Amino acid sequence: MKIQRLDAIREVLTSSAIASQDELRRKLRRRGFRVTQATLSRDIHELRLSKGPGGYSLPNRRGNGAVVADDEPPSLEEVLESFGLRVRQAMNQVVVGTVLGGAQPVAAALDRASWPEVLGTIAGDDTVLVICSDQRRASDVETRVRVLLES
Repeated sequence: MKIQRLDAIREVLTSSAIASQDELRRKLRRRGFRVTQATLSRDIHELRLSKGPGGYSLPNRRGNGAVVADDEPPSLEEVLESFGLRVRQAMNQVVVGTVLGGAQPVAAALDRASWPEVLGTIAGDDTVLVICSDQRRASDVETRVRVLLES
């Protein structure tokens, strides 16, 4: 069933622009695949889909009108758009809430962004803990993440 579902995801992406996981989930349901958000997130990760302004794209192929460069990971903005839900500061730490299964990609994107205020990240399943050196830097990180979530 998984192989057929992954093939269906590939077909959907090559035939139409998909802007969100929920839209992809609905299109899969119409094809007879009922999946949870967590399963869909794992499928997206396994297929190495990236999300850009035109929506989700398959790696190294046309999908949604975009060509994805070899091994170019999605930007922090794209990852937060796909997985991020909320952000809050707690002393010198920032807690980023994500969809189920979204914490790992968000933490990895934050690490790749190399923000000088971020000392490190720890990811659970739907929560990322961002550790900063002090409260002021944590406040700066919270503000930056909030702006990205709201854009």
